[in-house]
Amino acid sequence: MPKQQWSKKEERQYEHIKEGLKDRGDKRAEEIAARTVNKERAREGTAKQKSKSSTQDMSSSRRGGKRSGSGPGGRTKEQLYNEAKKKNIKGRSKMTKRELEKAVG
Repeated sequence: MPKQQWSKKEERQYEHIKEGLKDRGDKRAEEIAARTVNKERAREGTAKQKSKSSTQDMSSSRRGGKRSGSGPGGRTKEQLYNEAKKKNIKGRSKMTKRELEKAVG
């Protein structure tokens, strides 16, 4: 969605996210910031197009990087399971998140 249709609040949110990501050295800062703002617009119902994951998933501000692979939450169980699957780890479907973390490394 073109930025011209964003509200002033959405513009500020975009700039805040973009600058934070640029400070961390992320080369996709503009893309991620735009996607985040557009997802929030979809959740609020102000976007013309919206995906099921945008409207039914946990909001990005509430999620707070839980799926980024870093921080206290680390990777999700699903992410760990998929990594274990790629590495052909046996018994992965019955493992807990902690067991998957140990198996994957």
